[in-house]
Amino acid sequence: MKKLFAIFAMVGILTFGYTSYAQDAVEDQPTQTEQAAEPAAVAEEVTAAAPVVEEQSFTQTLKVKFIEGDVMWMTPVLLCLILGLAFSIERVLYLSLSQTDTKKLLNKVSDALKKGGISEAQKLCQNERGPVASIFYQGLSRYDQGLEDVEKSITSYGGVAMGKLEKGLSWIALFIALAPMLGFLGTVIGMVQAFDMIEAAGDISPTVVAGGIKVALLTTLFGLIVAIILQIFYNFCLEKIASIVNDMEDSSISFMDLLIDYKK
Repeated sequence: MKKLFAIFAMVGILTFGYTSYAQDAVEDQPTQTEQAAEPAAVAEEVTAAAPVVEEQSFTQTLKVKFIEGDVMWMTPVLLCLILGLAFSIERVLYLSLSQTDTKKLLNKVSDALKKGGISEAQKLCQNERGPVASIFYQGLSRYDQGLEDVEKSITSYGGVAMGKLEKGLSWIALFIALAPMLGFLGTVIGMVQAFDMIEAAGDISPTVVAGGIKVALLTTLFGLIVAIILQIFYNFCLEKIASIVNDMEDSSISFMDLLIDYKK
């Protein structure tokens, strides 16, 4: 499932880049009306002698800055963004599907216990999605062994369910840390190149060091942007997990109360 979402994310990002590139290319091509009016436009430009500066779109600006930042150092940062977004999207979807209405589920379990007993409640929990229903199922499967074993089973499987919720977050954290580090690496390389140019030219002039300094600044800039984007997704996932775990704990207490009442 995770690999499928990762593939979808990568294909979507690459398709978006290709589409924007194609749109920019189409926009840059002159139409027949523009071609017909070209001689007149040239004449007007000669008479007016006013230079026209075209405004670049956001995607065009990103492409230009990406190339200016040196593809060799910008590509690893871009890969961190793509892979980090793939893991983030997969986690967001998984956590969204893991959320359930615990009050409604408890009411269903209570009705099932009254109608068909433990077996009916087990069937209900088995057909429901989410970690809360899985915890209830594990507890019901130990009902014959006593309420103490039910409580131990709920506690043990709760830890397993929490581990599944946090799965993949370490990779997102890795890309959050790695993107700025790669940017800083490009910064160091760019500054070394700038000093090499100064040494070769024997003169400190803006034109000599501009290229190296541009690489240094752009790689750091893109690395920080990638880290900020992934950090937002990471914190969102942490909040989702905290909410689900809180529901798991509250619903487990209510579930044990249901079983105690049922045993009476």
